[in-house]
Amino acid sequence: MIFTGPILVLLALLGAPLFAVIAASAILGFYGSGVDLSVVAIEFFGLAEMPILVAIPLFTLAGFLLSESNAPGRIVRLSQAVFGWVPGGLSIISLAVCALFTAFTGASGVTIIALGALLFPALIEAGYSERFSLGLVTTSGSLGLLFAPSLPLILYGVVAGVSVDSLFLAGLLPGSLMVVMLSAYSLWRNRGTHIPFRQVSAREVFSVIRESAWELPLPVFVLGGIYSGYFAVSEAAAVTALYVIIVEIFILREIPLRQLPGIVRNSMVLVGGIMMILGVSLASTNYMIDSGAPEKLFAFINTYATGYISFLFALLFFLLVLGAVLDIFSAIVLVVPLILPVAAQYNMHPVHLGIVFLSAMGLGYLTPPVGISLFIASYRFERSISEIYLSTLPFFLLLLCSVLIITFWPWLSLFLLN
Repeated sequence: MIFTGPILVLLALLGAPLFAVIAASAILGFYGSGVDLSVVAIEFFGLAEMPILVAIPLFTLAGFLLSESNAPGRIVRLSQAVFGWVPGGLSIISLAVCALFTAFTGASGVTIIALGALLFPALIEAGYSERFSLGLVTTSGSLGLLFAPSLPLILYGVVAGVSVDSLFLAGLLPGSLMVVMLSAYSLWRNRGTHIPFRQVSAREVFSVIRESAWELPLPVFVLGGIYSGYFAVSEAAAVTALYVIIVEIFILREIPLRQLPGIVRNSMVLVGGIMMILGVSLASTNYMIDSGAPEKLFAFINTYATGYISFLFALLFFLLVLGAVLDIFSAIVLVVPLILPVAAQYNMHPVHLGIVFLSAMGLGYLTPPVGISLFIASYRFERSISEIYLSTLPFFLLLLCSVLIITFWPWLSLFLLN
């Protein structure tokens, strides 16, 4: 049993499925402690008692359907028609649209692939430099993680036992801060570039509004229902999925009915992987708690962190390193159960911890070696990974500043809850 930990880490580095590595660690841990291994199966099937989990496949399906339809193009055309006359407006439009789309799809890669083909050429044509445009589109894929109905927000709520409704509210101001800071930089960065005003006629505005009439009510209806308390999150997910299916397949007919099973299958592959990891991680979490791992971690941190502020610095450094080597879904199920009780010892609000955790992990999308947004953008735009990384560096530094503000100013996350 001495070599179990290093062997499991080696298997993970060699590409073994993450759920298998987590399950093996839980099984070996319980076996070494003399606990009946049926506890692993019991914890796994305990997922069925979490009604909030219904929201994950439904929101994911809705996001996949939207990405397969012509909705991204309509959203971009609508934004350009309404705000395109603003100097530098297209850059702000790109950030806002990508943040909204990522919130619904829950994946930066889908945003870059679905909207990148529309936004990147439009930015170049409007007079923005190629490097700036590459950085903007690539970075925009990591925005939206703090906005409802973001899948990582829901998953954190499930793992941490925190109200998902509270997380949705708490993410509004910090997520908006990120978008505003990047928008301000975009305007400043292009202050010396002659970007002509785009003349927009009233006819064009009304035309794109009519064209997007079916998508426009979706965020208002769904998010308004959640924030007002009229819908539970699972109910909002069901309404969203049903609405998108009816609109995209039966009304607009942009997705043939025969393609629906394939889209459902592709979306559920993602959901199934998350559920497998989450199920076995519940058993692994119980073993770590029983073995006193959180207390040992707290004792270790307490030798270096002498107070709340130093703990926040240590936490942020840990999350930034973690985000560079682990994807956000794996990090939530593996790390949150460990750091949650440690943060409680420093009186850190679990909702604030969730917003800090997700905002810091969002930087992982732009950080080598795992930075998935970097690799997807490199493939999508046929550029070298080094060129993509250099183009995103200014945006990365700004996002890092926003994460520092979010971390050390809890009011930003907790104000709407109060």
